[in-house]
Amino acid sequence: MAYASLLSLNQTLDQILHPYDQTEQQHIIMRSLHEKVSFLLSFLDVSSPQNSDKLRGLEGRIRDAAYEAEDIIEYHMSNQILSESGSHEDRTESHMTSNQIVSEWYQKFGRLQKIIQEIHSISDEVVKMRERNEIQVLQPSNSSSKSRSTNKGKSVMVGLAHNLMEIKKLLAKPLSILVVVSIVGIGGIGKTTLARTIYNDSLIASDFDIRAWVTVSQEYREQEVLKGLLNSLRGLNHESGEESIEKSAENVFKILKDKRYLIILDDVWEIEPWNQVKSLFPDNNNRSRIILTTRRSRVAELASHLWNRYHMESLDNRHGWKLLRERVFGEERCPPQFNDIGKMILLNCEGLPLAVVLIGGLLYKSEKTVSYWHYVLSNISVITDRKFFILDSVSFIYSQLPHHLRACFLYMGVVPEDYEIRRSKLTKLWVANRFIKPDRSKSLEEVAEEYLKDLVDRNLILVREWSYSGEIKTCSIHDILRDFCLMKAEEEKFSLDVEYLPEVHENLRQVSILTDLKNQIPRLALTHDRDLRIRSVTFFFRNSPNDIHFITNFRLLRVLDALTIRFEEFPVETLELVNLRYIALTYWMKHRFPASIAKLCNLETLIINPGKFRSIFNTSFLPPEIWKMSRLRHLLFVRSYLPYPTDALKGETFVPLENLQTLGNVINFRWTKEVLDMMPNLKKLVISYEHDGRTEWSSYFFDNFVHLHQLEVLKCFFFAKCYIKYQDPLPVNFAFPQKLKRLTLSGCRISWKNMTVLGSLFNLEVLKLKFHAFEGPVWELNDGEFRRLKLLLIHMTDLEHWKVNETHLPSLQRLSLRYCYNLVEIPSEIGDIPTLEEIELCECSTSLVTSAQVIQKEQESLGNYGFQVVLKHEDTDISS
Repeated sequence: MAYASLLSLNQTLDQILHPYDQTEQQHIIMRSLHEKVSFLLSFLDVSSPQNSDKLRGLEGRIRDAAYEAEDIIEYHMSNQILSESGSHEDRTESHMTSNQIVSEWYQKFGRLQKIIQEIHSISDEVVKMRERNEIQVLQPSNSSSKSRSTNKGKSVMVGLAHNLMEIKKLLAKPLSILVVVSIVGIGGIGKTTLARTIYNDSLIASDFDIRAWVTVSQEYREQEVLKGLLNSLRGLNHESGEESIEKSAENVFKILKDKRYLIILDDVWEIEPWNQVKSLFPDNNNRSRIILTTRRSRVAELASHLWNRYHMESLDNRHGWKLLRERVFGEERCPPQFNDIGKMILLNCEGLPLAVVLIGGLLYKSEKTVSYWHYVLSNISVITDRKFFILDSVSFIYSQLPHHLRACFLYMGVVPEDYEIRRSKLTKLWVANRFIKPDRSKSLEEVAEEYLKDLVDRNLILVREWSYSGEIKTCSIHDILRDFCLMKAEEEKFSLDVEYLPEVHENLRQVSILTDLKNQIPRLALTHDRDLRIRSVTFFFRNSPNDIHFITNFRLLRVLDALTIRFEEFPVETLELVNLRYIALTYWMKHRFPASIAKLCNLETLIINPGKFRSIFNTSFLPPEIWKMSRLRHLLFVRSYLPYPTDALKGETFVPLENLQTLGNVINFRWTKEVLDMMPNLKKLVISYEHDGRTEWSSYFFDNFVHLHQLEVLKCFFFAKCYIKYQDPLPVNFAFPQKLKRLTLSGCRISWKNMTVLGSLFNLEVLKLKFHAFEGPVWELNDGEFRRLKLLLIHMTDLEHWKVNETHLPSLQRLSLRYCYNLVEIPSEIGDIPTLEEIELCECSTSLVTSAQVIQKEQESLGNYGFQVVLKHEDTDISS
């Protein structure tokens, strides 16, 4: 963690070296420290991974010194902020007076000077090592900069084709009864890859009315499994409402009753989870199927009949070599000089697909020289226990990672086993934890996404879901890699999984809480010296708000992710944590924010989730002081009123929110030029408008959207007050910026003839038209429109006839039509679009369904069996 600690300290020094309350001597010392930290960062940036053994001891010294220096500096900064944030009368006992702050700073400054001397000493050692040529410098490599993670990351099935055919045979047995198929094999053999390939197979999917996937995992909790099943069955991609175990079980059974279903229960470790859920799966006597993956033969024996168990074997040498070549060279030919050494490396992978793809990811991203491949071979050796072989290999692969990726990778150990985390959330957390090195030409989030793609290319992070625009939506980590992350993070004093509450290490930075804290609070009463070190706390268990008051002891906390905890009001005690950069909370009562939220002057991300009550009664009311928080990057709510800046502050000082990239969902907001100037870098915007029948649409300045030059995602919802049957249509001069990639419109009631406004958006890839967004009986596309559109959703419309030909929508991959009762048919020309993969229909006319099925038969006659028509009976959202 040497690099991560230096990077964080460097950003803190960048902040403190701006106009700040320091003496000239202190400023000189801080400037000198900043120079040394920058030097060490640059050194690690160019240091070859082959130096890892020589630098191990030095990196430990760097980490400890950088952490301690930052603790002292940030503790002093937080004291100053708390002292300045309130008047003399309302200061609490925890706030220090100015004299006390100065006095304590001078005491700490003496210790800081000793730490600075240590950092200078380390820098001198580095210089001497370089002079003696003991350190190899990283050589530029073309392969390390390229990325192939944008290729929708289809599962590698090399060597698994035979397995796939055997499982398909088991599923296709002419038995009308419910059949449970067990896939058995050791960790890393490819069980999940095989199951996911089957689950996503279009022909298999078309054979079932409904499908669901849930990961059980070693850390099994019945309620979490039931919730996962319900979310998958309902097609939800957000946190569902709270339900009891009994209610959840009842709902699962009701959904599956009378339907032909395919259920995947992935990673089952014990028979108890199966025994608890098997009664939820009705035998409808219609050839429903369940696939269960497990490492343990005993589980398969108790869950399946002998003839429905499939034991996976290791890859043979031929398929293993093909997989390794594909991982390293893609579709390019393997140069002959790598054949012999490559096959020797393969032998050490013991036929495990996971080991092959991990080593392949390393070789793909590293320099393509025979000498380096020999170096890799010498550092991976066959160990009898395959799990420890993989862990040993991962340890070596980790040592070969560029320094800037190490903290990001180890952070994946913070999330629970088999947990899918959204890309947008993960990158925000990396930024808040200061794992990302600033780049003047890019935003921190853009750099974070590059780091993520790099780790995906190395096969260290798995992509679980891709968007139709080719972006990563959710990702996870293999449980064997997570085991490594936990062990390495504990060794590095980096993170702690509070499942069993082991001893807290000095310098611990990240805490992940996966358990009920009710009876364990005393063990979390950390000492004053230790509590300064915690920078991130993430809850994955539904603890009570009364059980987390210990959080306020962590004075330097940067990240508080408490979405699993249901608060009845905003926890004002968190406003004392002025170092917070990321806060995510759930509460469902009166969503009024205290004006004192402005005390969180470092806050970058604020996320509020109303939990199960997602209605008009869960509206957030932001205080005017929000316009004083210049560091804000992401503001996310389900519904919120954002006061207009000049109206709210009435002459008080407010600052442009130049860092703001995400804003949503705000209600009835006016987009004047004054506001546009305040948010010049907005990339994602979600807005809602309630029409009262009196306000003119023009007063909201929708035509100004075109001036949001960085905007890539826009969601606009328009709806009438309950006493108005129909609101007025939006004005035709509705305009959009050219960078827009994803657009959702609802309730606009614009004529189809004005669709050219959208068709001319050159970068538009996802378009969702909901609840009469456009109206009229006929929509006729024009040539040259929607050249890059990949997903089109039309939900609830009076459209009757749709005129399109094969030259229109040339990039379309998915068409979704819902509640289109009047639409007579889908034009047959839609089937001629070469990129089209799926037509999804929900509650549409019989003639429309028939036209879609005709298109499918035509495509099958042409050999296009990958194309499918999906009929849904319940409406589920398509996330872009």
